[in-house]
Amino acid sequence: MRKLCFKCGLIRQGLFHDISKFSPAEFFPGAKYYQGYRSPQAKEREELGYSPAWLHHKGRNKHHFEYWTDFADGRRMFVEMPAKYLAEMICDRIAACKIYLKDKYSDDKPLEYFESKTDKEGMNPLTCEKLRYFLKMLKEEGEKQTFKSLKRYVKDNKKATR
Repeated sequence: MRKLCFKCGLIRQGLFHDISKFSPAEFFPGAKYYQGYRSPQAKEREELGYSPAWLHHKGRNKHHFEYWTDFADGRRMFVEMPAKYLAEMICDRIAACKIYLKDKYSDDKPLEYFESKTDKEGMNPLTCEKLRYFLKMLKEEGEKQTFKSLKRYVKDNKKATR
């Protein structure tokens, strides 16, 4: 994950990515539910009906699109993710596919996972469109071109975001 962020020019994000996983709220459930082939939060969800570790994690990590959900006038609002967090999310998805799929990984798998398992209804439409664009690029043009384009996208879309 770190190396992928570095390829996008996201040095700080690569170094501090998912640091909340070392908090007791995430670390202990992660150890308890670890399986090696999928997120420990999936197992925690099966056992408890929800994942307290995931609720903690998504509320502290801006590279998860769920972080960018707000409420206004009694309805959910899906805020567009800033470029640097979208790029980090893409890196995270690619890294997760590589970890869970091991030798079965190929550059089409992150797009396949996105299309089949992501709650696109809970994502800002522009964020969804951009995520699909870069994952499709990965599938069709490979990592080298995708990370070159992601790095340019982040550079061209720098905004004062924390």
